Amino acid sequence: MTNSFRAFVVNKTEDNFSADIQHLTLDDLPEGNVTIRTAYSSVNYKDGLASIPKGKIVRSYPFIPGIDLAGTVTESNDSRFQAGDEVIVTSYELGVSHFGGFSEYARIPSDWIVPLPKGLTLKEAMVFGTAGFTAALSIHRLEENGLTPEKGPVLVTGATGGVGSTAVAMLAKRGYHVVASTGKASEHEYLQAIGAADILSREDFSIDPIPVLGKQRWAAAIDPVGGKALASILIMLQYGGSVAVSGLTGGGDVPTTVYPFILRGVNLLGIDSVYCPMELRKTLWERMATDLKPEALLNYIAQEVTLDELPQVLSSILKAEMRGRTIVKL
Repeated sequence: MTNSFRAFVVNKTEDNFSADIQHLTLDDLPEGNVTIRTAYSSVNYKDGLASIPKGKIVRSYPFIPGIDLAGTVTESNDSRFQAGDEVIVTSYELGVSHFGGFSEYARIPSDWIVPLPKGLTLKEAMVFGTAGFTAALSIHRLEENGLTPEKGPVLVTGATGGVGSTAVAMLAKRGYHVVASTGKASEHEYLQAIGAADILSREDFSIDPIPVLGKQRWAAAIDPVGGKALASILIMLQYGGSVAVSGLTGGGDVPTTVYPFILRGVNLLGIDSVYCPMELRKTLWERMATDLKPEALLNYIAQEVTLDELPQVLSSILKAEMRGRTIVKL
């Protein structure tokens, strides 16, 4: 095992901010009882925020961003993990207050680590990453609340993003009739390729002003957008339907009333992937290796970049110029 490696490092002082590739040693890594040789990481919106001075993600500097990683254990002080084990790390404090995945080596608390399931490669695990895990958790919660393909169509908002793309593909794999919503007219062919049966523009269901109730259209929805879009979804869910909400790119305020809840019995399901219990986390990764693993995962959803290309990609994700998932080979 080498003592020198490359990492993407951000640093902020009173007068300067930098974000570049640096050479580090294992002594530069934080505390943790498992050392991992990172094979892949992935690019998330939160990582983009971590790469700018006013992103309000990084808590102390210098710092290595990257909220996802997959790789091979090189050293371990925990009997659950041995050198040579292939593992996944997402969520918890990774890439927020603990050095993250944009590094050829990482040292991680063992309680954050998930063994790589059979049926999933390290590369595929990072095509999923936090975004795919969030989509899987959304589907899991919807199905716990009674959703089946026979109940009717399922809406996915922000469908070209990381959560949206993986949700569309996973739902299609499960046999659902997927309705994808996007503001990008140029991406219809992509959405059809990953499993969307119907495609809507944002304007097709965005109502202003928002009435207390609308026509019942969808059995369920996966919404990483929030804001007015979520309010419109709630009034158009079928009786007893549910929406799993995991984001707020459309804003944090939801201008709705109690009527969808008390007259149609709809459910608003909050999705948090960061502190999802480990038992459920492992269950979901097993599902992502089996019944939630779409054929489109590598063929359409993923693009791969190098560590040297990462700064440009981080800039692009903040400008909403990306689709699907971008993974970083380390």
